[in-house]
Amino acid sequence: MNKLKVVLLLLVLVTTQLKAQILEPVKWTSSVERVSEDEFILVATAVIERDWHIYSKKVPEGGPVATSLVIEQEEGFSLEGTVLEGEGHTGFDKTFNMEIKYFADKASFKQKIKLSELKNIKIKSFIEFMVCDDTRCLPPEEVDLEFDIDITQKIVAETVVEQGDEENEEKEERRGLFAIFFIAFLSGFAALLTPCVFPMIPMTVSFFTKQSKTKSAGIRNALIFGGAIIGIYVFLGLLVTWIFGASALNALSTNVTFNIIFFLILVIFAASFLGAFEIMLPQKWSDKVDSQADRGGMIGIFFMALALAIVSFSCTGPIVGSLLVEAASKGGIAPVVGMLGFSSALAIPFVLFAAFPGWLNSLPKSGGWLNTVKVVLGFLELALAFKFLSNADLVVQSHLLEREVFLAIWIAIFGALTMYLFGKITLPHDSPMQKISVGRLMLGLLTLTFTIYMIPGLWGAPLKLISAFPPPANYSESPYGVGYTKDVSGFSTQNHEELPEGAHLLAPHDIMYFEDYKTGVAYAKKVGKPIMIDFTGRACVNCRKMEENVWVDSGIMNILKNKVVLISLYVDDKRKLPESEQYISELTGKKIKYIGNKWSEFQTVKYKTNTQPYYVLLDSDENELNKPVSYTPDIEEYYNWMKDGLKKQ
Repeated sequence: MNKLKVVLLLLVLVTTQLKAQILEPVKWTSSVERVSEDEFILVATAVIERDWHIYSKKVPEGGPVATSLVIEQEEGFSLEGTVLEGEGHTGFDKTFNMEIKYFADKASFKQKIKLSELKNIKIKSFIEFMVCDDTRCLPPEEVDLEFDIDITQKIVAETVVEQGDEENEEKEERRGLFAIFFIAFLSGFAALLTPCVFPMIPMTVSFFTKQSKTKSAGIRNALIFGGAIIGIYVFLGLLVTWIFGASALNALSTNVTFNIIFFLILVIFAASFLGAFEIMLPQKWSDKVDSQADRGGMIGIFFMALALAIVSFSCTGPIVGSLLVEAASKGGIAPVVGMLGFSSALAIPFVLFAAFPGWLNSLPKSGGWLNTVKVVLGFLELALAFKFLSNADLVVQSHLLEREVFLAIWIAIFGALTMYLFGKITLPHDSPMQKISVGRLMLGLLTLTFTIYMIPGLWGAPLKLISAFPPPANYSESPYGVGYTKDVSGFSTQNHEELPEGAHLLAPHDIMYFEDYKTGVAYAKKVGKPIMIDFTGRACVNCRKMEENVWVDSGIMNILKNKVVLISLYVDDKRKLPESEQYISELTGKKIKYIGNKWSEFQTVKYKTNTQPYYVLLDSDENELNKPVSYTPDIEEYYNWMKDGLKKQ
């Protein structure tokens, strides 16, 4: 009997030890708040262990998996508004090398619903999230939650936290719209300085001052003219929002087709500004509008504003098009706000110069500098175009426009712009230039400085000034920098042409590895070598530290290249498994849909842990050679572990 107790005690201790190796730093609970007779708030609350954090429902491109509460829509209720979250913290995340909003200790996500009929129901949902600390991230996880709606529950006022959530959402949206308005406003002033618009200012103002009997009448007509300009462009923004739908526009930023279309549109606009051709509306439109502009009163003034929009389209069209493309990718009413900002900047000078005609004498004369402004805008549009192509490339993970290629393109574009400003390049519509003006020289120095600033980015510099534009650092040909020394061990690198099927090379060391377990095991059996499984992650800082600081040791490098078959299993790989390979999880009962989920479950089930990095040495028959290890920054300790395992094969 005593022996049985000892055995049971040992079993309990072993089970406890195995469970302790599986990290579960986040615990989720569900609750419901009743705020009116038929309205309830579903609350998903996370309690997060110390030193760990989860992320906001909105994260930058190339960042972690956002936290998302998904309500399974059924009959009996409707969703009111969007999921709201708490204030959280915003700071620099070392794992993803970017500013991100995150939650530590505790977080709540809330969704308001409205019952279609008063009766008790159960609402199913799940929450997807990624939890990280300062050195690693666990694989993305889905947790099922159920909300019990009880119509006998007491009604309580909506909590202060809920109101705070709404305020944060509104503040964030206002900041985004203000940025769109500000950029559009500056773009409107840039449009004023183009050859199609600038000469129109004195002509239009002179018309008002001559046709108006009094100064006040001239100012009134100029105000009507400015209002008509704003109305025309805002209508265009409303039209774009109406055609696509405010909610549908939110999906454009990750839609591959739209991003490629936007890229092509901006390239065409840029070519037009650079002088390849002019984009013009049909002449008959201009003729018809001009005939209507001869009519008096408000109608005539409106048609004058419309005539200005049509006649100047070859210069304003590319700017307006670019703004609409950028604003449309933000979603909501951003196109309307963008057109309001652009048209306001365009209208203000006409109104001011009509009110104070004497100011016209202070305007610089038209000349070649107007075409210079147009060309500079063309270069900027060309650079912006590649941001949309990069978006499409990131979504499909085609790796055609990785960080180095993107930066090389931008360096070339802004380098060419610098040469143009210094007079080393001339374009079709440029006037002969005897000397460079001070303004042009200063702008040239600015673009030269910016070009030089971007060059270290090819060697891994973070380039924080433009961090929102190029692909993230981990989406790169050389994640550790172009200048990283290869083959530090002195051993020969493996040739891409000699790689067996399913094998890859790990940069920058040229270590051959497999990303599929079965393929790697089959190759190990074929060549008669032991196996090293490397449970790793794309967003695992400690994994990168091991590769950069420990694997570079000559002895360890020799083993990795020549003595073992390396199988690196990425637990956060979000590529989808083929339908035939998807299966039901032993742990959660859910379908395993992604490659990363497959390797995460494999590690948890077989080795009773979910930490990364995690290293396992096996013989070619898949038997463990020694005890697996996790993060081991001591080179000698890690090398001895490898040697100990290889002796036992």
